[in-house]
Amino acid sequence: MNFRILEFCWSIFESHSRNLKFKKSKIICFFLLILLNLQSQVTNRILFIFDDSYSMYAPWNSNIKIEVAKKVMGEFLDSLKTMPNLQLALRCYGHTTFIKPERNCKDSKLEVAFADANVNAPKIKQRIQKLEPLGTTPIAYSLKECISDFTPCSNCRNIVILITDGIEECEGNPCQVSIDMQKKGIFLRPFVIGVGLDVKFADVFGCMGKFYDVSNEANFGDVLKLVLTEAIMQTTVQVDLLDITKKPTETDVNMTFYDANTKQIKYNYLHTINTRGNPDTLILDPGMTYNLTVHTIPPIEKNNISIVKGKHNIIPVDAPQGYLRLELDGAISKYFPTTIVRKSGEMKTLNIQDFSKTEKYIVGKYDLEVLTLPRIKLDAIEIKQSSTNTIKIPASGNVFVAKNTSGFGSIFVDDGKKLTWVCNLNNNLQNEIIYLQPGIYKLEFRNENSKETVKTMERKFNVTSGTTTNVKLN
Repeated sequence: MNFRILEFCWSIFESHSRNLKFKKSKIICFFLLILLNLQSQVTNRILFIFDDSYSMYAPWNSNIKIEVAKKVMGEFLDSLKTMPNLQLALRCYGHTTFIKPERNCKDSKLEVAFADANVNAPKIKQRIQKLEPLGTTPIAYSLKECISDFTPCSNCRNIVILITDGIEECEGNPCQVSIDMQKKGIFLRPFVIGVGLDVKFADVFGCMGKFYDVSNEANFGDVLKLVLTEAIMQTTVQVDLLDITKKPTETDVNMTFYDANTKQIKYNYLHTINTRGNPDTLILDPGMTYNLTVHTIPPIEKNNISIVKGKHNIIPVDAPQGYLRLELDGAISKYFPTTIVRKSGEMKTLNIQDFSKTEKYIVGKYDLEVLTLPRIKLDAIEIKQSSTNTIKIPASGNVFVAKNTSGFGSIFVDDGKKLTWVCNLNNNLQNEIIYLQPGIYKLEFRNENSKETVKTMERKFNVTSGTTTNVKLN
């Protein structure tokens, strides 16, 4: 039901934003959308940057621009007073210094600091009513000053709504400043409302934020409502983890959404199939571009994801997976080895998997290095969609080496043709236990006090799974 409300309302806003015939429907949808969004419990902080430069004295429709702006803004602010999870603030520019004899390119001031809408909506309305246009248009400088306007907040969305009737007049670069502020996470992509501007300025402001052209007094209020709806409305998303047949059957894996600009973590969820058998729905902020990491083995990344406001977005990710199970064959001792798992032909470690455990991997081939003594290497082990490849190795046997004295020694595999080194003994221990795979071995040992090479002792022994082999060095 919520999705239908979102799509219906959005079609009204986008198709009829300038048609007063739909005013009643738009107002109803406006409050429905706000109500749906409030379930998220995130605090939305909106900073209005209000143009009070000298050009706001220009005639426009029934009055001069500043008077129209004061009237429409006052009515709009009245509608926000009872809205929870919303904080408001006001910054003005061009209102403290007369434009002549020279421009004051730092004529920008935070007039009302952030507080809840029920407190600040009347304050902002009252402050706007007292404004008198005087100066110039320092947009870039005003955006830079936002850093101190948005005080630290761990669960807030920082939004800028710029209302202006002119372009930058102080040789600043609003587009670059806006991009820098977004990358630093100061605010989301701004909304720019052009009051009586030529439509050609859409390109000028488009690089700074989303531009709305208020061509006449009648649609000013509607545009404000549309901007607010876009600013605070979050959007539904589902992530389809696709199997080898391109069906969204994969699930139960963690996924992290990063802000593509700041690289900061924005959301972190464990993927779920809901009770209807579909990937569960998430609510994401549509005001940013995302990088997504799905924490499969190996992880899958999808970058620069843009989502459409007011619609149900589907993000497809190819993530076909199967299972690898490691088992010990034979009598099991106290020793359980682990295994290094790598992508076939690569050296990067993807996982360390224990025996008697099943892990899920992306479909493909993997090299295994089992950390037994001696090590077992298994190459190109294939993982297939939704099936389990079970790898068994013999359980180790334990070898009790009784040295009676400290000394130097090593153990080798003896295949009858050559000796292959397995491990060194601990020369600080007189007795030790070593877990070895079944096979034939030789132990070479010399007492540390013996200074003659010919005093080297050699012991040949067999190891069987799950049993103890005693090796005495006398």
